[in-house]
Amino acid sequence: MEGQLAVAEYRREGDVMIFTHTEVPPALRGGGIAGKLVQFALESAAREKVKIIPQCSYVEHYIRRHPEFASLLKTAP
Repeated sequence: MEGQLAVAEYRREGDVMIFTHTEVPPALRGGGIAGKLVQFALESAAREKVKIIPQCSYVEHYIRRHPEFASLLKTAP
């Protein structure tokens, strides 16, 4: 649907990406858009060799369903 905006928001702090929010407009939900956005962002983090902190529950659940991205999680110092 034209004019609709889906987002996977994060902020970058050095070598860490902190995912804060994922949103897809109601009219576009159920089509896998959020998953594609998060997958692209996580693949980018892997290429850039940065760690991630999922403050967004969607990103946290996505990583549980796709354990190949679990190695990107930043562990406590």
